[in-house]
Amino acid sequence: MPRLLELVLNDRKRVDAVPDNLLLLDYLREVTGLTGTKTGCDGGECGACTVLVDDKPVLSCLTFAASVAGCKIDTVESLGRDGQLSAVQRGFHEKLGSQCGYCTPGFIMATVGLLRSNPNPTDHDILDALGGNICRCTGYVKIIEAVKYAAGLQAQGVAP
Repeated sequence: MPRLLELVLNDRKRVDAVPDNLLLLDYLREVTGLTGTKTGCDGGECGACTVLVDDKPVLSCLTFAASVAGCKIDTVESLGRDGQLSAVQRGFHEKLGSQCGYCTPGFIMATVGLLRSNPNPTDHDILDALGGNICRCTGYVKIIEAVKYAAGLQAQGVAP
């Protein structure tokens, strides 16, 4: 039996009828058409499906859509304004923080969550915040550099 799901998605109010067993990942991709959130392992082990729920990173493949009723959800599509990349997007682009790019939306959203709560993270903070995200193409050095660069841009006033 569908229920009404009311939430704020990427700064826009939405109301959709969803079944109780619909995962947030599937809601985002299939109901709203936002395909930036990636399906990876389907088991909460890779982080490719990371989105922010009330500014906290959440694995959308393990979260029922109905459980985020009344929440604020941010996906990778929420970043950047007026054709300009956000600080985190710029960091990953300018510091070569992605290879094939499949895991990048999840890393970006985990980074945005980190920088919203801790605008000046240490290396340990970065590693801890990104510990649930896996990249099969890179050795993570460039990703860590991208996060540090993004933190610097944010300190200069660029939105995370």
